[in-house]
Amino acid sequence: MIARLNHPDYDRWASQIRATGGCRQPIHLRGKIEHYDRATGALLHRYTTKHEPDGILRVPCKTRRATRCPACAETYRADTYHLIRAGLIGGKGVPDTVTAHPTLFVTLTAPSFGAVHTRREHGGSVQPCHARRNAGTCPHGQVMSCTTRHSADDPRLGEPLCPDCYDYTGSVLFNALAPLLWKRFADSVRRHLAKAGGLALKNLRHHLTLSFAKVAEYQRRGVVHLHAVIRLDGPGGPAMPPPAWATADTLTQAVQHAARAVTATAPAHKDQSERAFRWGSQLDIRPITLTGDLTEQAVAGYIAKYATKAAECVGTLDRRINPLDNLDAFNLRDHPKRLIAECMRLGALPELTELRLTNWAHMLGFRGHFSTRSRRYSTTLGALRAARQHHTRDTDITTGRLPLFDEDTILVISEWQYAGKGHSAGDQLLAAAITGTRLERSPHEL
Repeated sequence: MIARLNHPDYDRWASQIRATGGCRQPIHLRGKIEHYDRATGALLHRYTTKHEPDGILRVPCKTRRATRCPACAETYRADTYHLIRAGLIGGKGVPDTVTAHPTLFVTLTAPSFGAVHTRREHGGSVQPCHARRNAGTCPHGQVMSCTTRHSADDPRLGEPLCPDCYDYTGSVLFNALAPLLWKRFADSVRRHLAKAGGLALKNLRHHLTLSFAKVAEYQRRGVVHLHAVIRLDGPGGPAMPPPAWATADTLTQAVQHAARAVTATAPAHKDQSERAFRWGSQLDIRPITLTGDLTEQAVAGYIAKYATKAAECVGTLDRRINPLDNLDAFNLRDHPKRLIAECMRLGALPELTELRLTNWAHMLGFRGHFSTRSRRYSTTLGALRAARQHHTRDTDITTGRLPLFDEDTILVISEWQYAGKGHSAGDQLLAAAITGTRLERSPHEL
């Protein structure tokens, strides 16, 4: 750290650190970028990392996981917030007339796989977990009752009352099939809407567009819920209103029907027969308004929050697990360890190879994208990043770091090589002081 502070290029190094926004594990690049005049072939400008500190350029890692890099995850969260909000009130290329389109906030839950410790509140007071006067005893000798009033940070929350009775196989397979369940749910909603409008399904797109944005949330018991903003547009997307018959009530009925109707089947394996999974009985459907409790800001903030999270609330890891890894070495609690072990066991069965459970054991079987949207919902994360890049380029031109070129007459040639990532121990201390970030170690570094 002292050597870095006293080095002649410290100011440039500190400038790189500020440019990464406090990234915990910046990517190191080595290379150059050159600008040539297309007509004459003359070299107009060259940037090379040879003159940078340590001969490298440090750029943000751009991960979405808050456990790995809070700074980059915050950028991802903010982008997701603006993406979701634009689809509710307009902006970013979406007309503000979209506020008149029927829009619902839908939560699809997972079924039960066994009784778990939970925290319940009623009238502002915390209720006993599972208070039962005549609670029975399970086959493993465990009384299926818990009178504890759990605190919000109680590590037992989400863990089974009896781990040996808990359906770990069902929990893992449901997570693996959740993306397929969502696809079939969306298809079923479209079919019900077509029927409500007296249309053939193939003609629905000429009258109506189903737009959505969704995010997955892990419950502490280790299964995913899906939160989705679902909107009805005209055939041209958000710029066109839906037909008069496509109301919020019609959409609500379609969602209710689809949530009950769709199933996804896990293949038969070993001594187990085929097993059908469906959404849980708890279905939350609420209209989104510009005023009231469920505003566009509340919805956008809620979805954006979960876009940067994964299964860490369950106590699992935030990186892939090798089948040869010793799970006991990771200091996991018994519940997430059993879920991971079940992924490994099922992933080794040839009948379940397509589910890729071994690759996604750290995600407890879930292999879908955490944050997705339909093509016409609103802007894209790529468009938001491109706008940020253009702003950075304009700033470089204004400050004189980059010449002002006519882009149509310039040929740009870039050569980059990956040269590592992260900080040394001394650089990490300085980077935290420069950017005002907390100096922490992520779970996968422990």
